[in-house]
Amino acid sequence: MKLKLFTLCSLLFSIIMVAQDGLPTDYLSAEFHKERREALRSKMADNSVAVFFANPVRNRANDVDYVYHQDPDFYYLTGYKEPHAVLVVFKDNQTAADGKTFNEVLYVQERNPQAEQWTGRRLGTEGAKNDLGFDVAYNGSEFANSGIDYAKFNKVLFHNFENDYRDSKRDEADLYSLIKTFKSQANFDESVEEDPVKKRVYEMIKATEVENSANVAQMISRAFEQFPDLKKDKVIADYVNATDDKTRIELKQQVIRIEQEAPKSNLDTKSLSSIMASLRQVKMEEEMVLLNKAVRISAMGQREIMKAMHPGMSETEVQGIHEYVYKKYGSEYEGYPSIVGAGHNGCVLHYIENTKMKLENDLVLMDLGAEYHGYTADVTRTIPANGKFTKEQKAVYDLVYEAQEAGIAASVVGKPFRSVDAASREVINAGLVKLGIVESEDQARQYFPHGTSHYLGLDVHDPGDYGDLQANMVITVEPGVYIPDGSPCDKKWWGIAVRIEDDILITDNGPVNLSAEAPRKSDEIEALMKEKSALDDFVLPTLD
Repeated sequence: MKLKLFTLCSLLFSIIMVAQDGLPTDYLSAEFHKERREALRSKMADNSVAVFFANPVRNRANDVDYVYHQDPDFYYLTGYKEPHAVLVVFKDNQTAADGKTFNEVLYVQERNPQAEQWTGRRLGTEGAKNDLGFDVAYNGSEFANSGIDYAKFNKVLFHNFENDYRDSKRDEADLYSLIKTFKSQANFDESVEEDPVKKRVYEMIKATEVENSANVAQMISRAFEQFPDLKKDKVIADYVNATDDKTRIELKQQVIRIEQEAPKSNLDTKSLSSIMASLRQVKMEEEMVLLNKAVRISAMGQREIMKAMHPGMSETEVQGIHEYVYKKYGSEYEGYPSIVGAGHNGCVLHYIENTKMKLENDLVLMDLGAEYHGYTADVTRTIPANGKFTKEQKAVYDLVYEAQEAGIAASVVGKPFRSVDAASREVINAGLVKLGIVESEDQARQYFPHGTSHYLGLDVHDPGDYGDLQANMVITVEPGVYIPDGSPCDKKWWGIAVRIEDDILITDNGPVNLSAEAPRKSDEIEALMKEKSALDDFVLPTLD
């Protein structure tokens, strides 16, 4: 997949595939998900099993839940979009009681006409087989009698539990019950589950020579404020409170004994994250069709607001125009909470309140992304509400644009991921000195406090190993400069916040900007903002 894929995606953009029942037909295919399960299996250790759980249903208020969103790993491997489900993937073929072999099982919500009248049709076991291509599928209630002997596997791979799921007393096969069953069958003991912070402290104690033990104890004591649970560990607390070297030596030996005597387990909550990251960071051709569409929809939203914006708008109205464009093109959701920050609000990196009632003559930072069939874009533009950059606004904007150009140019196969940030940061550091906003380059980070890039896909911050860039990765390039009111620089710069973010496909022929349809150059933005908007005549009655 090279540049020809980008051309293919562009041609497909205007085509919305619709089945006779009115639903889109351009979802990922059952063959795609099956191939991804095979790719997972190829990376699993010998004699291992991987267990995935659907995302929990999250309550919004009282008896109203948030719109359900499937766990991205679960969706990637199954295409199943409903809650209360389990996927079990075996490295090797298993033999059922009837002699048939299988290497994967999907447990799903049971069909229930009464429930479906309220919340919509469920796929059920037959749908899992016919639509999703699973040979073996059961209702979730049968998971308790799965007969899986987890003790016989060298490794049982699963993501650790976040405990953000509720127990529905009316459903004996809800996510709470499924996880409870798994914990019991796999002998999952939360009391011995590894605490990464505690493990790091134990490693510090083991590696510390006696002459430095007092200093290390002081460092650990300072960590108590951020990690108060550390104080509950008697060995760590005694180490911090010890007043002599002999006691700390004894405690160091105790730490070594604790780790040596820790019960051995085949449960592995660490490996699955890195395996899934290695799969998802490189996009397949079928994924790119959907991701490219999400990106282009987002770019169209940026174009339309450039034509529609005026100083009398509110931040919420700007948000609404973007999201209306998304829906018009068939995007189901936003990939993350929309950010529309005017003036000083743009200096808040994840500002999502969007409550300022009038944009006035501020710069407006708009960081939004459409989600299309699970894949999310992440496109940011910063434009002047009145259509014209001031001298200071343009100076900062053009600096960020130059830094982004450097970052995109560095998005090349084989280069370290961090090289994108380094290239952008070098331009901004020097530019802020040249503008007189900082006196030296080492002061620049206060105005550019975040990284320049992240992976993009089913998650807005998609998993990846952040190693060398590879063909068919999609990353963001998003340098920014943020100068809050009261900053230690000339007041004329206060309230200027600029971020420019594009979604970049890494190819063997160089980077491809998937969101290029939204203008980036300051003069191109000003030119587009002079054009008539389709929304100019959309005037609602005044409410008293």
